[in-house]
Amino acid sequence: MNSATQPLIWRTSTYTKSDSCVEVADNDPERVRVRDTKARGKGTVTARRDAWGVFVEYAKRTPGAGS
Repeated sequence: MNSATQPLIWRTSTYTKSDSCVEVADNDPERVRVRDTKARGKGTVTARRDAWGVFVEYAKRTPGAGS
């Protein structure tokens, strides 16, 4: 199943305390999409799931991430 047959479900990080962040739609089995909550209509960044996973693991190791 992909986004053509299933609507994207957008969510923000559990660390977010406001709407000024990015949202992620990761319910597509092939792609992860990211958009800015302040400009939802201005487009999305799309990544393959494996590339997104590498990015997230890198971000977790980066000093200051999650602060």
